Amino acid sequence: MIIWVNGAFGSGKTTLVAEVRGRLPEALVFDPEEVGFLLRRVVPDPAGDFRDLPLWRRQVVSLAAGLATEYGRPVLVPMTLVRPKYLAEVFDGLAEAGVPVRHFFLRVPDAVLAARIDARSLTPDDPARDEQVRAWCRSRIAECRAAEAAMPLETAFLDGELTPAQLADLLLADLAL
Repeated sequence: MIIWVNGAFGSGKTTLVAEVRGRLPEALVFDPEEVGFLLRRVVPDPAGDFRDLPLWRRQVVSLAAGLATEYGRPVLVPMTLVRPKYLAEVFDGLAEAGVPVRHFFLRVPDAVLAARIDARSLTPDDPARDEQVRAWCRSRIAECRAAEAAMPLETAFLDGELTPAQLADLLLADLAL
């Protein structure tokens, strides 16, 4: 099974996955962003977002399905994926591979997202790049929040302002684990 944790940048996806992983030690963590980083080094990315690359979406499906089927363990996936076409493409591909997906979306108010984004540093040795990344994430808040209404019907929405422990309790209760 794939446990996909979705939400805006800064919503707490990676933190929640780390909390769940601590409670499900057999689970694998697959971060599709790593696929994007690899592709950025190999192919041109004119849009600036690797999610726009069809190859990224195909590789995410292939790797996630492979991890779930070959290892027979739950796979935790922290990844912002809000464009309906891309979400359908990935989730339909996983369904075609016979891999069930449980989709969670963290809802967080805009002001809280902006504060979280502003508080983090992804490239501390390069302050200009760090601010560029934060600005890009902030610029995506509206798109991510608007996408909440277009999420698949089976999406479980969680209050991203809860603590990671509370969120993990809710997620695991939903999965009956």
